[in-house]
Amino acid sequence: MTSPDSAPISSQAVPFEKPGVPHAATPAWAWLSLVVGATGLGCSLMLWQKVDGMQEQLARQTAEATTQAVEARALARESQDLVRDASAKLSVMEARVNEVSLQRGQLDTLVQNLTRSRDETLVVDLESAIRMAQQQAQLTGSTEPLVAALHHSIKRLERSTQPRLITVQQAMERDLERLSRTAVTDTASLLARLDDVVRLVDDLHVQNSAPLQDTQRQPERKAPQPQAAQDATVTPAQWAWWSNWGHRIWQGTLDEARDLLRVSRIEHADAMLMAPEQAFFLRENLKLKLLNARLAVLARQYDAARADIGAAQASLSKYFEVGSRRTHQAQSVLAQLQTHLQATQQPSLEDTLTALSTAATGL
Repeated sequence: MTSPDSAPISSQAVPFEKPGVPHAATPAWAWLSLVVGATGLGCSLMLWQKVDGMQEQLARQTAEATTQAVEARALARESQDLVRDASAKLSVMEARVNEVSLQRGQLDTLVQNLTRSRDETLVVDLESAIRMAQQQAQLTGSTEPLVAALHHSIKRLERSTQPRLITVQQAMERDLERLSRTAVTDTASLLARLDDVVRLVDDLHVQNSAPLQDTQRQPERKAPQPQAAQDATVTPAQWAWWSNWGHRIWQGTLDEARDLLRVSRIEHADAMLMAPEQAFFLRENLKLKLLNARLAVLARQYDAARADIGAAQASLSKYFEVGSRRTHQAQSVLAQLQTHLQATQQPSLEDTLTALSTAATGL
């Protein structure tokens, strides 16, 4: 390379000479060329070194870039593998979450079914206990089985703590309060009164029957035979005895006359036309009606008992002497029984049974 300031030196140029210096020195252009050459060589060397350094740096950077690219590709592959593993794990986790959700739903359904089944079992048990207590109350005529069953059922409902069964508990409490105010039927007293009337039937007088003979009537006495002649005179004591004896004879004659003819009023033609031997069957029929009423009272069928007692009262009024003391006594007892049976009501638990039925339907 040549410097821009340098110019070709003419061969005809006159060398510069200093005065007083010897002429044998090297020309200046030679030194200048040497300097310029050395400078150019140094610059070239420096540029070459710089280019070489840059090439080495570029090579290193290329190698590093290649290494980094290889590492990046390896990291990318690792990342892809990690992504695939994460995706697989995520899929597994999602499957497990879905499975757990399904199991939880099934468990909730099972718990609800178990709870509902327990409530249904409780309702069925309570209804069975209440109905059994009703049957016992019908057989015994006492409200104690119903009261005990209601108390036990209320305690079971309190232990269950189910809000849906609160209405059932309230209905039981209302029925229990109503039962506490219900009068208890004295079945034994009713049966005893019916038995008294049954025993009284045999002593009742039928309207067209002949009157009973007076068992207390004094037997007839024969007139005393006249005494001997020495008793021709009658003393006052003898005269009183004769007078009393004559009165008794006269009274006996009048009683016999009354028995031969008796006038009475018969309201029903059936009673007038009934044969005397049919009185036995009439009494047995009346006893049968009273015994049917007794069985109805035992079975707590008070409507049937009232019907049988009413039929017995009609028979008494139709076929038996109304004015007789025994007939009046029997009618009075039967009237009292009718009044008592009309006031008697079988205790019922309609509120409780309705609430149990509603609860069983809603479960």
